[in-house]
This record gives sequence, C-alpha cells and structure tokens, in this order.
Amino acid sequence: MDNLSEALKKLKITSTDSTADSLEGCLDCLLQALAQNNMETSEKIQKSGVLQMFASLLTPQSSCTAKVANIIAEVARNEFMRNPCVDAGLIPPLVQLLNCKDQEVLLQTGRALGNICYDSQSSKEQFAYTNIAEELVKLFKKQIEHDKKEMIFEVLAPLAENDVIKLQLVEAGLVECLLEIVQKTVDSDKEDDIAELKTASDLMVLLLLGDESMQKLFEGGKGSVFQRVLSWIPSNSHQLQLAGALAIANFARNDGNCIHMVDNGIVQKLMDLLDRHVEDGNVTVQHAALSALRNLAIPVVNKAKMLSAGVAEAVLKFLRSEMPPVQFKLLGTLRMLIDAQAEAAEQLGKNVKLVERLVEWCEAKDHAGVMGESNRLLSALIRHSKSKDVIRTIVQSGGIKHLVTMATSEHVIMQNEALVALALIAALELVTAEKDLENAQLVQILHRLLSDDRSAPEIKYNSMVLICALIGSESLQKEVQSMAFLEVISKLRSHENKTVAQQASLTEQRLAVES
Repeated sequence: MDNLSEALKKLKITSTDSTADSLEGCLDCLLQALAQNNMETSEKIQKSGVLQMFASLLTPQSSCTAKVANIIAEVARNEFMRNPCVDAGLIPPLVQLLNCKDQEVLLQTGRALGNICYDSQSSKEQFAYTNIAEELVKLFKKQIEHDKKEMIFEVLAPLAENDVIKLQLVEAGLVECLLEIVQKTVDSDKEDDIAELKTASDLMVLLLLGDESMQKLFEGGKGSVFQRVLSWIPSNSHQLQLAGALAIANFARNDGNCIHMVDNGIVQKLMDLLDRHVEDGNVTVQHAALSALRNLAIPVVNKAKMLSAGVAEAVLKFLRSEMPPVQFKLLGTLRMLIDAQAEAAEQLGKNVKLVERLVEWCEAKDHAGVMGESNRLLSALIRHSKSKDVIRTIVQSGGIKHLVTMATSEHVIMQNEALVALALIAALELVTAEKDLENAQLVQILHRLLSDDRSAPEIKYNSMVLICALIGSESLQKEVQSMAFLEVISKLRSHENKTVAQQASLTEQRLAVES
C-alpha cells in the first residue's frame, strides 16, 4: 500500500512531463494493487484525483493506453466508481479508442466501457451524447473472431437498456448485423455459434423494448426485420423460438400493431409453437408465447377473432403446469380474452377443471402474482358472463371465500372487481351461495369497508349495492341488522361523492323497510 501511495503521487507529477518508462512503472504498481485489493485501491485512486488525468493518457499514440484502460476497467467493477469515471470525462476518449487497431487496447477499452455502463443509469445517459452506438456497430461489422464479438456484445447489452441509445443502435445498422449472425449460426452446433446466436437474438429483443426503436423496426408490419423475426417462431432452435415470441410480445405493445398482427395470422403461429411445447415443453418458450398472446388480446377487436381461432383451448392445455411464471401468463391471457365476451366467459366459467384449478391457485401464498390473477379471473368469469351456471360452478368449487377475501385487497381495482362479482352472485344465486357468504364473514367485511374513511368512493358504493342484495337472505339480513349498518350508512348520505350519497339514501330506505 505504501508503494501505491508513492505511485499515485508520482503519477500526478509524471503524467505531465514524463518518460514513458516511469509512467509504465506507476501504472504497473496500480494494476498490482488492484489485483490484491480492488475495492480499497479503487477508493485510494478516487481520493488521489488521478482519474481526471487518465483522460489525457487515453490516446492511440501512447504506449500506456492499454494499461490505463485496464485500470479503468478494474476500478469500474465497483459500483461506487462508475459515476466518478463519468465525471472524470473518461467516456469520450474511451469511445474514440474503439477505432484503434491495437487488439489489446481494444480489449481493455471494451472492458472499461462495459463496466462503466453496467447497471448505471447516469453513465448510460452520458453515453447517449457520444457517437458510441455508431463506433460500436462499425467495429462489430469488422470483427471475425468470436472473442472480439463477445467483448463488443458485453458493451452493447447494458447500453441498449437506454431508450435513446436503442434508437441510435437501430439507426447505426446493428439490427442487420444481428440478423446476419442469426442466419449464420442457426444450424450450427458449435459452442461459440450457439453462444453468438443467443447473444444476438437476446440483444434483438432488447432493442424492441424501446417504443421508438420498436415502431421503427415494425414499419407498419411491412418491415423486413419484423418479417425475419416472424420466421424465427417455427424454427427448430428453442433460443430462436423464445426470441421470436418475445419479439412479438414487444411488437404487441400498442393496439395498432396488435390488430395488424392478428389480421395477418400471427395467432396461428403462436398456437403452433405452444403446441410443440405442451408435453415437457420449454418453460421459457411457453412463458414467452403466452406473453405474446396476452398482449395481442388487449384490443377489443382482437378478442373475438382470437377466441374463434381457438386460443382459449390452446391456453387451457397448460392448466397442468406447475411453473408459476407460466401459470401467471396463462391466467392473464384468459382474463384478457373474456373481457366483455359473455359467451366465452360462460363457457370457461362452466369448465369445472379450470375453476377448480383457479380455486387452488387462489391459495398460492408463495406466488402473489398467480394468487392475484386467479382471483381476478374468478371474478371476471362472473362479471362478464352474468351466468347462474357459472356462479353455481364457482360455489361448488369453493371459490366464494376467495372472492370475499379479494374484497379486502390493498388494490382498489381488485376490491372493486370482487364486490361487483359478489353483487352479481347475491342478485342471481343468493340461495346457493348463502352459506359460503356467511362462513366467509362477508357482512362484517362490508361493515368494515363502509366504516373506513380510507375506502375509495366506488368501494363504498358497491358495498352498499351488495348490502341491498344480501338482505334478500333471511340469515344474512339478521347479520346486517345486528351490526348497526344504519348508523354507518346515514353518515354517508352527506358524502362528497354524489353517487355515494345517493346510494346511501337508497340503502337506508331499503334497510328501514326490512327492519
């Protein structure tokens, strides 16, 4: 460590007017210290103010450039050093070095750039103001060796997380390079080629996560990139099937694209892909294909088309899945499909296997996402079908208690969906559901929701609608009377929300008549 302090002091003096030899000695000492204790040495380098001097040492002419870039790469392995590297102005000179012919300089420069932008938002923003996208793509096109390509990929991947840089990379022609790699490596079983195929297709998907870059590549569904990605889905490579399905899910982030894709037969391709993965299939491919179908089902005009194409049946084949990510997407896809589609909601709601599986997943305490989606789908089956048969199926499968619990969710949207479903149950099949509603203590929960000042207006409104329906049952009416609802409800007559106030008056009249 004494040597390190000495070297740092010397560096400050010698960097201005030094012989290359003394400079090299100091740099070697820094590298040695970094190898022994990277974190402590990095802190000392930062405190010494040497970082600022490195910018002037990063020139293609200097014999020390590779070592300086190596030191920067090493210190930037520490998160706390990434912003100081940016503030020291190291990014522009490093980007310029990407034109250097020296392979060692290139390697260390790539490591330095990759480490500086790894997981650091502010450094990515700095990169957006340089021509790094253009330089990297130019450099990439020249590379033949796998290791060099891999090094550039390692810089590209973190950079491509920034939306501005995504667009710059697309405009610099990166996509064409990636498609070429895919074409060259798709049928190879060499390890390097398989790795390159994965990296290229993953990066392609990443570029599609930016709205502008995604639309630029979609080109109204006529784009050659979009067409090429479509051809990945029927491929025999799991990696390409996965990337193709994820790319479609990304293209399906706006209604116009979704409508175009459904009209042009994408649904059948995705269903064929799912079919290939029903038995012991690849979980990541299942998840990606379901994600794409879920997104495509969002626009209203697509729902009926997708239902008649048989998407619901294709999705139901995965009910047996024990993988939470697949369960989650399966539930989301079905929920999107039946939105305002009464017939489909009724058909699915009478499917005992499905309803029993939903009730089972409503208890998946370890997987909050699956639990939430199961509850929402149970409620949606009732809300969209308004069918007595569906309600009976859900009662018989033991689903009522979950809908009552859902009414206490911390998410207003879920509370509301539960209350609307419960009001339909009370209006259409009160006798069948009466016992379960009692056991789940629905009346006490409604009393709590109405007394709580924090309950949203729509929660108060729907709770009162539900109370009016419940008093059609003798045993539930007794519970309502025993809990002094009138006091709570008369307070709500002066609620600031007009709809709540009106419903409070109506509910008060109903309760007065019944008592």
